Amino acid sequence: MFFTERLVKQWNKLPPGNIDALRLLVFQMQWDNGLDLTVLVAASSPLLPVPSSLRLLSLLPLLPPTSLPAPLNSFSLLQAMALTSLLVWVLQGLIVNVWVFADELGKSTRDRMQYWQFWVMAGVLLFLIFGLCWWFRKKSCEVDSSSKVEEEDSDGEGADWKRDFGTYFTKRTKWSLHELRCQSELALVLVDNLLHVCRRKMSKSFLPVLEPAIGVGSAFEGWSPQEDDTVYCLLVPLRPPHAHTFRLEIGTVAQMLGNKSRIRVEGECTCMREQTVGAMWCFLHHTEKKLRMNRKPRLIHHFCTGSYLDVKKTASWFQGFVGSFWKLVPQSCHYNMKVLPSCHSCKLQFTHDSGRILIAEIMFGVQLGLSDIFLSSLATQAFDTPSTWWTPSYAVAEAKFFRLMARQAPHDSFHLNCLQLCTRLLVGTRFSTYTLKTVVMHLLTTTPLAGWRKRDFHLRLDDIMGYLCCCLEKKCLNHFFFGNKKLPKEIILPPALQRAEPLNLLQHLEQDPAAHAQAMEEFKELRYRLTTQLFYGH
Repeated sequence: MFFTERLVKQWNKLPPGNIDALRLLVFQMQWDNGLDLTVLVAASSPLLPVPSSLRLLSLLPLLPPTSLPAPLNSFSLLQAMALTSLLVWVLQGLIVNVWVFADELGKSTRDRMQYWQFWVMAGVLLFLIFGLCWWFRKKSCEVDSSSKVEEEDSDGEGADWKRDFGTYFTKRTKWSLHELRCQSELALVLVDNLLHVCRRKMSKSFLPVLEPAIGVGSAFEGWSPQEDDTVYCLLVPLRPPHAHTFRLEIGTVAQMLGNKSRIRVEGECTCMREQTVGAMWCFLHHTEKKLRMNRKPRLIHHFCTGSYLDVKKTASWFQGFVGSFWKLVPQSCHYNMKVLPSCHSCKLQFTHDSGRILIAEIMFGVQLGLSDIFLSSLATQAFDTPSTWWTPSYAVAEAKFFRLMARQAPHDSFHLNCLQLCTRLLVGTRFSTYTLKTVVMHLLTTTPLAGWRKRDFHLRLDDIMGYLCCCLEKKCLNHFFFGNKKLPKEIILPPALQRAEPLNLLQHLEQDPAAHAQAMEEFKELRYRLTTQLFYGH
């Protein structure tokens, strides 16, 4: 009765039709001494005593799929339990009746009956064992054949998609990765067309040159911790205009990490190129009087504080003229554009005629040599940071990394789904999405990519939680781009970062025991949320 009552109570809590949750619930009922499912079902009969060794394990959703039998529907499972209970009831009735009348029979007759009783019990048990084994094998073959059909279906729309829990999670996801990818491409097209118009209008000015935008952030990496309010981030590289150069002052790695990098704007001698360029003045060797004759705005006057490029002035400059240029973009006939308030970037809200809204955030950056690292206008958490300090950004390198993984991973890889599910559970905790993202990036370089398929969904979730737990216990999570020997060779780092020592993102936990204790408590809450999400869908 213990097994039956607990099974019924847990089943009543499940959403209607949740076959996957029933499967996980039933087959996580295990015996301490390794008894098989046949004896387990028999033990649920109301006529037999339940052994004291039977217990209900905690509902851990991260069991490997290989430890679970083939998925069964609830009706078939109840049929098997009913048939087993009936046979056990008949067998018990025979045993009781034999012992009731045994005293009225002779010794020889009792001996023959005991001998007959032994073989009847053995035969019934063998029948139960072989019958149920045949039934499970039949169901397993049916599931295997349906799984093969599902793998051949590129869209994953087969009738048996519910049998795979990973696919079931995808079907429940409101904001699909395919739609996210389409919206990302749309945001990139709208911004690139706008930048094309800007470059054409400012081609003969002394203003920064706007390079084509680079999609960065979670949306362009293929995942998103949010739903319909996703903001599409783009980084626009800046090049110095004619007769100017950008000299990057990044200092040591420690100064760079402290957001103390600056971009010095210097004039460049163009005396030898004046005849080929045309009416362009050399700012170093022409008199100030002649330079005043050229009324075009200069970079040093409008974008700099002293001799250094100013983050806020650069963002304000772009916000000031971008609205007037939008009407020259072909998509302006279907999209209305609005500039949203921002100090360090330019947020643009595109509203389609249908009423659908798309928000793109444009950041500005200067590339460190030929590497994938930029000094960006991204705002820092410090309130007193001077506007001439630019923040190192690894967003371009991270987006490049996820594109590499997408090309190398199997077509049904679930690494983005795992990342998306885990980061959506962080609301209300002190864990950042960047922490979970760093964990997944490390696992993608240490775990074979073939192991991220849908069938390994639970294993990889278990790896993510286990890796995070280990990092919290050790108070150490290394930055992905510092001292990482497993970094793909396609990612280009500046020499200073190539030689840098590993950087601990959880260093604050070493210095604050209370913060560490709080992080461990929040990790338990995170695991509980993941359990609830997998079993009950909320």
